[in-house]
Amino acid sequence: MIRTGCLSPSRFVIDDWSAWAPGLNSKDAWQPWPEVLPVCDETMPALTQMPAMMRRRLDRLGRMALHVAYDCHRDDATIIFCSRHGDLTRSLDLLRELADSGSTSPTSFSLSVHNAIAALFSIARGDTASYSAVAAGPDSVEAAFVEALGLLADGTPAVLIVCYEDRAEPPYDDFPETCQTAHAWACRIRSAPADGPGLSLSCRHNDRQMNISRPDLPGGLAALRFLLSNDAQHEHCTGSRIWQWQRHA
Repeated sequence: MIRTGCLSPSRFVIDDWSAWAPGLNSKDAWQPWPEVLPVCDETMPALTQMPAMMRRRLDRLGRMALHVAYDCHRDDATIIFCSRHGDLTRSLDLLRELADSGSTSPTSFSLSVHNAIAALFSIARGDTASYSAVAAGPDSVEAAFVEALGLLADGTPAVLIVCYEDRAEPPYDDFPETCQTAHAWACRIRSAPADGPGLSLSCRHNDRQMNISRPDLPGGLAALRFLLSNDAQHEHCTGSRIWQWQRHA
């Protein structure tokens, strides 16, 4: 549970970042921010960093997530994986299989759970360190950063945050909160001095409870756009909460 008003704006800096979407497969492609993000291209990263036997178990969502994770990972970083909806395509296939035959594939089921992508990443690298897999509705990206800031405050040297969503397919695409742009991004963050340059995230209660119009980007991509920009601040309203991202000179 995230309690509004209790999050202190601890400062952090970004050591490294990576992002991938169909047609946007390099840092140069993301800067300056692309005017139009692809929505229909079905391409996926090659993910040559992962052994082929394990790579074949991943669909596009997993390949996107691990592509950016491999790009930014260093051994001193604790990892947080973040996806609001997880693998909707695989979950939908399982539901259809269950309706048609009354059973499901154990392998497909094991890969549909929310931490499956993170688990495969750790297995492929022989990493026995802890990791987290976060899903918190419209607050998912902010929840991942809250977790990361808590780890940094406890003395963790660095945290790698991996955010990813795939394009929702019918019938889920009718829901306004589902993502229409396949994407994944990661950033590696460290603590920054409280009075020095850096970024911060804070939260306050939305007293007015006003109806918020649908944003031009999903929450995860809107956060990435701010992190890659020189903007002073970015606000994300999720109903009862208003998240404020700030850049400090």
